[in-house]
Amino acid sequence: MIKMIINVVKKIVIGIFILYGFNLLVSSINIIIPINYITVGTVSFLGIPGLLSLVLLFFLVK
Repeated sequence: MIKMIINVVKKIVIGIFILYGFNLLVSSINIIIPINYITVGTVSFLGIPGLLSLVLLFFLVK
């Protein structure tokens, strides 16, 4: 049980770092994905494809 909780927390932290790193890399071209519980959950659960889907949503909404 504790191992499963540690794995979930690890995925969440990695998702936060992925979003933060992505925002640092592409901030010069004005693509900012906000770091909130929905985006962190998406990236934590889906990984890089989740990040790409958030970028696609950014362009569709903009």
